[in-house]
Amino acid sequence: MTKNEQNRVLAWRLKLLHEASVMPRNVAQACRHFGLSRQAFYKWKARFKAHGEAGLCDRPRVPLHSPRATPREVISKILYLRQRYHFGPGRIAAYLRRFHQLTIATSSVHRILIRHRMNRLPANQKRKPHRRAWKRYEKPQPGHRLQLDVKFLERIAGTGKRLYQFTAIDDCTPIRVLKIYDACNQTSAIRFVDEVLRRLPFRVLVVQTDNGGEFQSRFHWHLEGQDIRHVYIRPRTPHLNGKVERSHRVDQQEFYQLLDKDGTADDIHLFNDKLREWENYYNYHRPHGALDGQTPYERLLAKTNASVSPPS
Repeated sequence: MTKNEQNRVLAWRLKLLHEASVMPRNVAQACRHFGLSRQAFYKWKARFKAHGEAGLCDRPRVPLHSPRATPREVISKILYLRQRYHFGPGRIAAYLRRFHQLTIATSSVHRILIRHRMNRLPANQKRKPHRRAWKRYEKPQPGHRLQLDVKFLERIAGTGKRLYQFTAIDDCTPIRVLKIYDACNQTSAIRFVDEVLRRLPFRVLVVQTDNGGEFQSRFHWHLEGQDIRHVYIRPRTPHLNGKVERSHRVDQQEFYQLLDKDGTADDIHLFNDKLREWENYYNYHRPHGALDGQTPYERLLAKTNASVSPPS
């Protein structure tokens, strides 16, 4: 009920009480005139006597006790995840189920966000509509294709030095390997891809990159010499490397924006330690909406078990 409607109801009830006090046959005549029962009249009269005009306003219809209502501590967790990480209702429900063993429906999370006026994201966090809906794709087995890219980090305050995050993501699972270097060249790219091949638990068949200078001839023939095919995406088509590009946005929102960079950004070894913690969390603990709430490692296990299970 709006404020104007409440004011009209309050004026109507005040008029009823006034008419009942001045009419010759007061209560009975006033109730017939206003189309109200005498029981309701005496209820409003008692409330007016006890609380004044405030007693004539409609009281909330919410029950005093709701045994099945969402506990306050759960609501506080929902609001924290929304405010701190800008998660949607589905992601919040998945996080509560995985990390707090709390089962709550996505629709319930949505209603709680609406009730606390937190259902709308900030303008810079809203999903931008596309001309056409993109269809998610993936390779059938781990290692069939690996996407590589470089994320340019912000310059270190007070210096002209810049760091670079090299990222490799499997097209199927999507397990990632991350490493920060102080130079963006073919030497760093070769060192990174060697570490990626050493750390991944499956054989890589194809590596896909953009046309950056760090992925040119030396890097190309280094992979070909290890019997790994290296392919380039078409120029000015970053969406063909969409999975690694999207993962960089996750890094920015869930890692770099929350990282205390004091004493970290100018120490590349400490920075890499922090990045390794984030990589482990991403691969082993963070549920992915595109994977129906699975983590990349759980996706790897599912794909591996499916590939080795005997046919029925």
